[in-house]
Amino acid sequence: MTPHPPLTPFPWHDCLLLIALIAFNGLFAMSELAIISSRRPKLEAMAKTRKGASAALALSAHPGRFLSTMQVGITGISTLAGAVSGETLGGPIGERLAAMDVPNAMAWGFTVAIVVTTYFSLIAGELVPKQIALKAPEQIAAFTAIPVLWLSRLTAPAVWLLDKSSALVFHLAGMTREAHNQVTAEEVRLTITEAFQAGVIEENERQIISGVIRLADRPVREIMTPRTEVGWLDMEADIPTLSKNLASMPHSRMPVAIGSVDNIIGVVHSRDIVRVLMRGEKLDIKRLMRPAPIVPDQTTVMAALDSLRLAEVPLGLVHDEYGHFEGVVAPADLLAAMSGHFVSDVEGRNDPSIIEDKEGHYILSGSLSADQMADKLGFELDEDRDYATVAGFALSVLRHLPKIGEYFTSNGWLFEILDITGHKIEKVGVSKADGENREEN
Repeated sequence: MTPHPPLTPFPWHDCLLLIALIAFNGLFAMSELAIISSRRPKLEAMAKTRKGASAALALSAHPGRFLSTMQVGITGISTLAGAVSGETLGGPIGERLAAMDVPNAMAWGFTVAIVVTTYFSLIAGELVPKQIALKAPEQIAAFTAIPVLWLSRLTAPAVWLLDKSSALVFHLAGMTREAHNQVTAEEVRLTITEAFQAGVIEENERQIISGVIRLADRPVREIMTPRTEVGWLDMEADIPTLSKNLASMPHSRMPVAIGSVDNIIGVVHSRDIVRVLMRGEKLDIKRLMRPAPIVPDQTTVMAALDSLRLAEVPLGLVHDEYGHFEGVVAPADLLAAMSGHFVSDVEGRNDPSIIEDKEGHYILSGSLSADQMADKLGFELDEDRDYATVAGFALSVLRHLPKIGEYFTSNGWLFEILDITGHKIEKVGVSKADGENREEN
């Protein structure tokens, strides 16, 4: 057997150089993903105390130049790493394989060097750094942004060339490089749902936040107390009648009208009336009245809230486009629409808006918000709908005033009219529709 020639010393210093290159590659990969994933509001808050956050904001403001800088760094390091692994490690590894009588030892040596280098480059130079970046993007972006900014200045000519070249490609393709960072309401709702599922927020918090988003652009007529349910005082009534009506009012602020609820002239606070009666003074409702703001029925909920904040009396009189009185809106209506009615505000206290049995069947009040119904049953309503309650939803589907026992299916649910008073739908039963249910009306 021919003796093997003596082995050349293994280039451990080149191994250290390769490890350093992989580490730098990981730093670039981590910095790139961290800056891209960082939330701008959080970086702006950190920028007050950390220069690195300001540098990260400067980089993210020009994504084309930033990505070009990162590509220059990563490509340069990858090229050096490939050269080191192939030229300086392939030969020594091949010699040692040849000493073990491995066929094609030199070819295998280069293969082993490239495979091992690629493996560690993927793990230590890409995957692990990027996973770290996703865990704390803003902190890592602030830590690495200043060195990246220096690199951007050092490699300015190459960065400029790459940036302009990519801009030219976008132009030829008829595309724009400007990012559209608009957040839709649906994305916010999905984020809230994810936060709830992750245990970050509680169910009642989710309902309130979702309620605010849902109601922001909805018309005020969807949350108002309708005309037929408005309690009011007749200014022409005598003291015994006023006292009786006052005792039956569910709210402290009451509309005052002359003869009819359609002729409201102001609002009076119950405590002002009680104060006058306790002093034994003559009750003059007109003197105690205060003007109430007029709110068009298509005003958004948030705009109505602003009007109530600025008004002398936080009770708005809702009118339609023809000037007809439709109902009243108060801060309590806004709160109830977001978080649900309070037990003390529900007439009779034994008539909840939603009743659910063990089999998953529901009895819904006709005056229940259509949005609350949709949330409970798990489906979406049309944004351009012209109804606000469960009763309105039923009428929009049936297209006529139904009779007790009439039914229809919608969104996988069977709805049945359970109770009607006059022309008003009071109760609707809801159960899951299946193949055996009756056909849709």
